[in-house]
Amino acid sequence: MEQRRIAGKSHWYHETQSNAWTQDVLPLVPEAAHVEDRFLLDLPIPEDALFPFQSWLHPARQLAHLLFPAHVQQNQMNTFSAYERMSTALTVAQVCGVQRLCNHYAARLAPLPGPDSSRESNHRLAQITQYARQLASSPAVIDARARQHLDDVGLTVWDSVLISQIVGFVGFQARVVAVFQAFLGQPVRWVPGLDMQPFAPPLPFAVVEATWSPAHVTVAFPLACAEQQACLSHPPVAELQRLAPILAHEPALLSRLSALITSALRTEVPQNSFGLATLLTARINGSVACFNEQAQRSPEYAALITALRQDEREIQQWERRHPVERITLQAIQWLTRAPDRFSDVQFSALSGLDFSSEQAINLLSWSGLCGWLNHLKIALGETH
Repeated sequence: MEQRRIAGKSHWYHETQSNAWTQDVLPLVPEAAHVEDRFLLDLPIPEDALFPFQSWLHPARQLAHLLFPAHVQQNQMNTFSAYERMSTALTVAQVCGVQRLCNHYAARLAPLPGPDSSRESNHRLAQITQYARQLASSPAVIDARARQHLDDVGLTVWDSVLISQIVGFVGFQARVVAVFQAFLGQPVRWVPGLDMQPFAPPLPFAVVEATWSPAHVTVAFPLACAEQQACLSHPPVAELQRLAPILAHEPALLSRLSALITSALRTEVPQNSFGLATLLTARINGSVACFNEQAQRSPEYAALITALRQDEREIQQWERRHPVERITLQAIQWLTRAPDRFSDVQFSALSGLDFSSEQAINLLSWSGLCGWLNHLKIALGETH
């Protein structure tokens, strides 16, 4: 896969087709591959400033190593190669537009051996790239047909779980990095040609009693390996209860994701702020299942829930009637829809409200984690 740069755009792009060019293609920032912190990518944040967030940063860093190990073992069940993992990560980083991530994953992708030049390999990589881009940029368009396209090019259930986890993780990572860059007051570099993610269509949210079911074969406890049984025998956090039987195909990832969610929920933020973030991210991304589950837990936001089930104009009218919540919703919305444009302006507005800087970072990071869960629910299941 060749990396190239489009004139006039400070951004990474990569091709999905093989190229006969014989020279080695080097990343624009090769040193970006060599970082000590694979999650925050060596952002210049003082250690004392990071100390309050270590409880959830630790499992996030573990996930970065699990998803992108130095050596990938492939077999009949796990066919996703190291190249495909890194290519998928770069695709999501491009969608998010956060330059630090684009540099990092492009630099790590460049030296990896790519697939052969056969039509089948090119078609497989093209389908993976298209799916990752759609899931990252417009998750509501993912349906049974999109999942079937992955199956048609040879991806297994294990591969489908893995690609969904990669898309969710890199999207979460991009938003956390964007939040810390805003906390540091770093300038935002706007990339021409990138649009804000639109709100998902409102029609599916009209079904209040919609239920979610997995779209793939789940792990049956009697047939599970010891690691899978350990994950399934311990009740997961509420956010993962329905997802656990399918995420158990990759038990190490499920275990760390559960630890990440548990730690994030224990952080200190103003009352009910987590509910606001969960509702809004689910509405933007189109995760009806996540939205309805949170709606049942947040009766105090009945009026907002009614507005969110409708179009964007109704949401804006509700915000105008609730100026305090509006600032919180605007920050979450901006980070969810355009992480590359999230700046110290939005961060300062939120932290200048009833939030300390620590609370603002915790809440905004939680909204990024909610986006990860939204993508998993959409990619791995169906809402009826």
